[in-house]
Amino acid sequence: MTLRELTQRIVDDKNFLCVGLDPLIERIPPPHAHNPIETIEYFLHRVIDRTRSHCVAYKINWAFFERYGSKGIALIERIIQYIGPSHFLIADAKRGDIGHSSEQYARAFFEHFGVDAVTVSPYMGLDSIRPFTEYEGKCAIVLALTSNPGSADFQLHPCADDTRLYEIVVRQLSEAFSPEQLMFVAGATRGGMLRRLRAIAPDHFLLVPGVGTQGGQLEEVWKYARRRDGSGLLVNVSRGILYARGNGSWEEAVEQAARSYRAQMQTLYPSAL
Repeated sequence: MTLRELTQRIVDDKNFLCVGLDPLIERIPPPHAHNPIETIEYFLHRVIDRTRSHCVAYKINWAFFERYGSKGIALIERIIQYIGPSHFLIADAKRGDIGHSSEQYARAFFEHFGVDAVTVSPYMGLDSIRPFTEYEGKCAIVLALTSNPGSADFQLHPCADDTRLYEIVVRQLSEAFSPEQLMFVAGATRGGMLRRLRAIAPDHFLLVPGVGTQGGQLEEVWKYARRRDGSGLLVNVSRGILYARGNGSWEEAVEQAARSYRAQMQTLYPSAL
């Protein structure tokens, strides 16, 4: 799915939910198979079955699969096939290396795995990101303003004229790469800063984690992070959906959580546009 197709789907459905696939074997409800890969695969199949009609994108967190070596990578390939082409698919792999290495990473994610976007670190500069922007219909998602406590160590470092380092990163990258080539990660727990980031990059998509379990407020994200037409925004929810619990089965709780987020998103549109 291209960004253009994603934009149309978001506007049509008034829904910008991305479900994060971060499977922790320790948190998967029983019964468990003897093989952890089988347990995770069954769990994710049920999650996808219950959420695919309520979200527009999935984000696969590579680390939760790589811990199992080649079997984990093979599982990623099967999960990608199971999701199919109906949703925007993000590889949350946080790559970042010199140009030639980035070229190989880009080939792996876009040519082999066939995902639509991959998260990258901007620390090594424009040439480390460029290979991820050279595939038509695909894009890089740059870590700009993350929601973890350690983000203050570098991203919020003050520079000249009361500018923060993340603002310099966003400004340079948004000038170097078009909205069709690049998105930015911006944490939901940084509400006021989302407004500043959106002002610097008014046309680029923002991928916003941190709503729900991490304390980010959906209404605040909508207010500060969306584009004027109500698109340009993906809100990722992982634990708040994967490990939702209620009075019924865990599968029902997962679906109810995804449905609830979608319904909240849809109520934001009429009053704002």
